[in-house]
Amino acid sequence: MSFENYALDPAIYDEMFLADGSPRPEARILYDSLIELSTADLATIQGRVNRTFSNESISFTVYGDAEAEERIIPVDPIPRVIKAADWRDLSQGLEQRVRALNNFLEDIYGPAKIIADGVIPADMILECPQFRPEMRDFSQPYGVWVAVCGTDIIRVNDGFRVLEDNLRVPSGVSYMIANRKAAKASLPRLYRSAHVQEVEQYGAALQATLRELAPNGKPEPSLALMTPGVYNSAYYEHMFLAREIGAELVEGKDLVVRDRVVYMRTTEGLKQVDVIYRRIDDDFLDPRVFRRDSLLGSPGLIEAARAGNVTLANAPGTGVADDKSVYVYVPDMIRYYLSQEPILKNVETYLCRRPDDLEYTLDNLANLVVKRVGESGGYGMIIGPHATQQERDEYAKEVRENPSDFIAQPVQSFSRAPCLVENGFEPRHVDLRPFILNGLQTRIVPGAFCRVALRRGSLVVNSSQGGGGKDVWVLAE
Repeated sequence: MSFENYALDPAIYDEMFLADGSPRPEARILYDSLIELSTADLATIQGRVNRTFSNESISFTVYGDAEAEERIIPVDPIPRVIKAADWRDLSQGLEQRVRALNNFLEDIYGPAKIIADGVIPADMILECPQFRPEMRDFSQPYGVWVAVCGTDIIRVNDGFRVLEDNLRVPSGVSYMIANRKAAKASLPRLYRSAHVQEVEQYGAALQATLRELAPNGKPEPSLALMTPGVYNSAYYEHMFLAREIGAELVEGKDLVVRDRVVYMRTTEGLKQVDVIYRRIDDDFLDPRVFRRDSLLGSPGLIEAARAGNVTLANAPGTGVADDKSVYVYVPDMIRYYLSQEPILKNVETYLCRRPDDLEYTLDNLANLVVKRVGESGGYGMIIGPHATQQERDEYAKEVRENPSDFIAQPVQSFSRAPCLVENGFEPRHVDLRPFILNGLQTRIVPGAFCRVALRRGSLVVNSSQGGGGKDVWVLAE
């Protein structure tokens, strides 16, 4: 099929084409294969991919005003190709970033030197809803508060940018692996000839990371993955990862704490748990420490972790480091803790809690993306150029009332990649969520969950807002 009507914009980086319309060298093999395929061939490929996701019930949950709706995630079959050198640079920047974030968490729940030295304002931390004073003087094995990080990356014409870090219960890695499985099945010959690096080892890498964090270096630790239950939007992923890492999938009611030791109930009696990979929010984790009305958690977990008898990954309280306001200070954290310049840049961000930034935001709302600092999934935000004047006026009123709840960023013309649509190929905006594993060493599998804004002209890639996914092919050196 031809790319004759494929629209390029010199202001927007295209993942397949150079500005002159010729294929990028790393994408040449993909381009050559795609133009040889007929419309019927491509429809067959799309059908195979859809069946893969449908047969395995690879779904997510959208929460509406009335009820939750289960949906199969839409998948585009055309992979996004990244050359080895770009991935190497990106990986180095991600590793640097997660090291600084772990240092930051160890510091602010301990001596808080970064605050005392005036690098970050005290109220920025203490007033953050995700700061957990209950975790003060808490320690993690090797200072690893964040064992699993999913960082959202966009690409603009002059390189990669970090959009946000997800440090609490980052999700999406099962989609990365499912997208790869679907791509291998639908484009087998092309996959083999392209020399794509594998991602299927993620489960083994996650298992190794969690084992490294076992209390007192226990050589054969027992692992459990803690889920809120079947009604959670990421429950498919919880089941998938539990199988991958050889962990028991447990809910709070399956755990019991005795003498500050955690056990899980099994058909053979109680079995000690050494490492809990938690996929449950802080609030619901331990009703003795956080929300007293939680029925999802297990009483005594935090006390057991404080005693060094169980490791929680990620540690409670990590959310303060992925707050959208604190994000602004991550480059300063890198300089402060590592004495290095950041490899990856942030997106320019205005903190509405600052009077000058607030005035700039209100004066330029039509040209900015404004977000609530505590929201995720594409909710609680406004894209100024795509909003009506009435929507902007109503949103501005909310910003004026609670400016510290908002940040603003210039609209990003982030990269686009070819997607298969009804009439051929069209460019759609894409981002990346690589997954960084941090134990005694840092592991990053060469791939990511690539999210796609499937609606023409849309900048919102979240699956809950009409987005989908596609495979990422990181080429071998």
